[in-house]
Amino acid sequence: MNVAFVLLTHAADEPAGVERAVASLADGLRSTGHNALIIAAGPSRADDGPDVVRLDSIELPRPLLFDDLPHLFEEPEAVRREVLDILTRYEADVVCWADAVVGLGFLNPAPPGARTALMVHFLRVDDHMRRTLAHRPDVVLPVSPFMIDEAVRAGLDTANWHALPNALVSRSTVPGGQERERLRRSGPVRIVTRADPSKGITELLDAFPDGFGRPVQIVIAEAGFELWPGMQADMIEAARSRAAALPDVEVLPAVPWLDVQPFLAGAAVTLVPSTSPETFGNVAAESLSVGTPVVGYAFGHLPALVGEAGELVALDVASGFGHLPALTGRALEANNFSDSAVRLWQAATHLLGDADAYHAASLQAPRQVAPHSPEAVAQEFLRVTTGSAAPVSAPGGE
Repeated sequence: MNVAFVLLTHAADEPAGVERAVASLADGLRSTGHNALIIAAGPSRADDGPDVVRLDSIELPRPLLFDDLPHLFEEPEAVRREVLDILTRYEADVVCWADAVVGLGFLNPAPPGARTALMVHFLRVDDHMRRTLAHRPDVVLPVSPFMIDEAVRAGLDTANWHALPNALVSRSTVPGGQERERLRRSGPVRIVTRADPSKGITELLDAFPDGFGRPVQIVIAEAGFELWPGMQADMIEAARSRAAALPDVEVLPAVPWLDVQPFLAGAAVTLVPSTSPETFGNVAAESLSVGTPVVGYAFGHLPALVGEAGELVALDVASGFGHLPALTGRALEANNFSDSAVRLWQAATHLLGDADAYHAASLQAPRQVAPHSPEAVAQEFLRVTTGSAAPVSAPGGE
C-alpha cells in the first residue's frame, strides 16, 4: 500500500503535534511493510529522510507567521500541479492532507482512484476548511473524540469522522518501583512545551509556591511557526527571567523527539499547564508511557487521555466575562488561569505526598497509552481509510 502525506511544514524533530503525528504514523506504516511518503515545502533540508519529497513550487519562511498563510496560495495552480504529478508517479493508494491549509486539503490535488483523508488537529471554521470539506474526503481524521465534539458544536457534519490518536514515537524504559519511589520523594517536576502563550508557562511560574522543595525543569522548544514576529523568543525570555528569580527552577533547551520520553521518565510528575484545551496531548502521552503521572487542567482531551494516571485540576471561571469563542469553535467560558495555576502546584504536591495514590497512578499510566504504538495507529489508519487493515504491498504499488 502506498500512502502519501502532504504537510508543507514538515521538519525532523519539529516540536508540534501535526508534524509529530505524521512522522510517527509514517513510521508505523513502514514498520508494517507499507510505503509512506511525506510531501513538504522546499527547499530540501539536511535532515530529510529518503521518504521526504520537497516541492519546487513553494517555499515557507521560517518561522512562518500564520497571517502570511493566505498570501502563499494566491496563485496555487503550480503547487497543485506539482503535488498531483508527485502523487501520480508515486501511485498513491491513500493521500492524507495533514491540514486544510498547510496540508493542501483545500486544493485536493489527488489522482483519480486514490482514497483521501483529512487530519484535524485543531478545528478550522474558515474558508479553507469549507473548501476542503466540499471536496468530500473519504474520511476525516480528528486527533481525538474531543475534536469530534468540537466539530458538532461548530455545526459540521461529522458522519465520516473517525478519531485517530497520535502514535508515540518511541518506547522508553519504565522505571521500576524502587526508582519510582525515589522520584516520588525527591525527583524533579518536569515540563516539555513549545514556546507559545497558550502553553501556560507564564501563568505557571507566576503562581510558583513558596517552599515547593524540589527541582523544576522546563524544556521549551521553538517551532517553525509563530503568531507574531519574535513571539517564541519573547516567550522563552519571559520564562527564563521568571525562572531566574525562583529557587531551583531552570529553563532548558529543546531536546530531540526521541529524548523526550527518557527525560520524562526521570521526572516525579509531568505538568501540562496549557491554557487552551489540548486536542490530544503529546507530552502527556509520552509521560504516561514511561509511568510518570500527569498533572494538568481538566479540559480538552486530557481527561480521557490521563484517566486515573494523574490529577487534573478544575478551572476557575472569571466572573463577568460570559463566554468567549475558542479557536477550535467551542464556546469556552473565560477561565482564570492565574488562580487555577496555583491549584496545579497544589495538585502536584498532593499527589507526590500520597504514596499509594502516586504509585497507583504510575502503574496505570502506561495502560492509558498502550493502544498508541505506531503499528497499532497505522493499522487503524488503514482500516478507516481503506475499509480494512490493508495487506502488505510490494514497493511501488499493490
